[in-house]
Amino acid sequence: MLKLPPVSQCSELRHSIEKDYSSLCDKQPIGRLLFREFCDTQHDLKGCIEFLDAVAEYEVAADENRRSCGLQIFDTFFGPAAPLPEIPSRVLRECRLRLKQSPGKDVFEECTRIVHNYLSGEPFEEYQESPCFSRFLQWKWLERQPVTKNTFRHYRVLGKGGFGEVCACQVRATGKMYACKKLEKKRIKRRKGEAMALNEKRILEKVNSRFVVSLSYTYETKDSLCLVLTIMNGGDLKFHIHNMGNPGFDEQRAIFYAAELSCGLEDLQRERIVYRDLKPENILLDDRGHIRISDLGLATEIPEGGTIRGRVGTVGYMAPEVINNENYTFSPDWWGLGCLIYEMIEGHSPFRKFKEKVKREEVDRRVRKDTEQYSEKFSEDAKSVCQMLLTKNPKQRLGSKAGAVEVKAHPVFKDINFKRLEANILDPPFCPDPHAIYCKDVVDIEQFSTVRGVYLDTADDTFYSQFATGCVSIPWQNEMIESGCFKDINEDEPEENMVLNVEEKMYHPVPKPKRGFFYRLFRRGVRDCPQRKVEPLPHGGNVGSVTWRPRAL
Repeated sequence: MLKLPPVSQCSELRHSIEKDYSSLCDKQPIGRLLFREFCDTQHDLKGCIEFLDAVAEYEVAADENRRSCGLQIFDTFFGPAAPLPEIPSRVLRECRLRLKQSPGKDVFEECTRIVHNYLSGEPFEEYQESPCFSRFLQWKWLERQPVTKNTFRHYRVLGKGGFGEVCACQVRATGKMYACKKLEKKRIKRRKGEAMALNEKRILEKVNSRFVVSLSYTYETKDSLCLVLTIMNGGDLKFHIHNMGNPGFDEQRAIFYAAELSCGLEDLQRERIVYRDLKPENILLDDRGHIRISDLGLATEIPEGGTIRGRVGTVGYMAPEVINNENYTFSPDWWGLGCLIYEMIEGHSPFRKFKEKVKREEVDRRVRKDTEQYSEKFSEDAKSVCQMLLTKNPKQRLGSKAGAVEVKAHPVFKDINFKRLEANILDPPFCPDPHAIYCKDVVDIEQFSTVRGVYLDTADDTFYSQFATGCVSIPWQNEMIESGCFKDINEDEPEENMVLNVEEKMYHPVPKPKRGFFYRLFRRGVRDCPQRKVEPLPHGGNVGSVTWRPRAL
């Protein structure tokens, strides 16, 4: 059961935590909620938050409604009595002009920056002395507690990776389901895979994207290192392309997935990460039909202003510059996107038919020399985007100059509102059947053989400690909010129970009055009752859903 610590227990955290406004008040979900709760207590700060919320709504508004939405912002927030910091008249004139000419998504970008700059000054300093910040420290303390296998319930095997099995698991405290990717310690050591495993962990930890699988926890057991990841019950694109009727998708569905992939690659490239292994089996569907990029074992960071070299990837999907072992930055991923769009529409990859038996050297030759062929399945726009992404010369390839902005501007995406897509507002063209099985039955998943002749020793502990670091802040905080735990626990320990010790400038909970024997006896019985009901996993099927029972009072 989750329980917040006394605030006095968070004193070291109060002094050691980095006082960064962007991280504490905007990026971290619980920090964002508590900072907003603090701002609600002051009229001028409340106006700033309402302005930021209005701009967020404007950015995801449908194209035909955006101008009227923007004018409403002007009327509400830019009048003489506006509860905002002073915004230069030049900025306001430019905003109004752009709104009349072409109401783009970034019209209020400069105004938003000014408001955030204001909030990051004196208001942020006042927030750090408030009960809301003390509550945030309590949650950060809870977030940093050790994670073990007992944090989870463990269910059926879903598949296997390079170093071990992937199984379904459930957080005991919240009921949230995840996929647990186990990396066997002896198998890692035998293959000298320590650097690769740690690289994947660090990249997953760094990326926060709804189009890339999210890492929420890392921990270790006696035999394995474990990555706890977003569970994706809808199967992979390879299964859907080749096992659901005629090979391939209709163009609308293919372009929707391509748009989400473009957003995922944009998020990776924002962190200077090149993925290098785009192929259908690495793209997974969730329960609603949205896709995420998975398996970042071959991804790597590119130094600012630098390039890398490496002949890695999957045969038939590697770009010519990768096959030729040339230097590159992000160009292989745009080539991979072209391969995926082609295969989603045509039903096989551009340079190799499905299950075609051909030597690797021949496939590599086709990639370097041959021109892909297009059938009547492709519209002119779909053919055009594939041709531009599958350009042999990486310098001339679509995406090589302006990245994802350039790709997303292609006419094939003219019906995609990317702001609404990124906000998870658009519905996918296909929703997986919750009763269907989109993965192998347990009996069909090959088991790993026992690793012999490899011994673990204390010299391996440094690597294990770098890997098993517990909760990842943003996904963990999202889980607390989405599961209702954040709301429930804050209601159980209201702000009124926090009193200020002026000398220490720290808030301490008021001791609760003692209760009688029978109250404690029956209260314990209530607390021991299960709060959530978990449906059993169907035989050979997907992970069961999690439902809430009414909270016992």
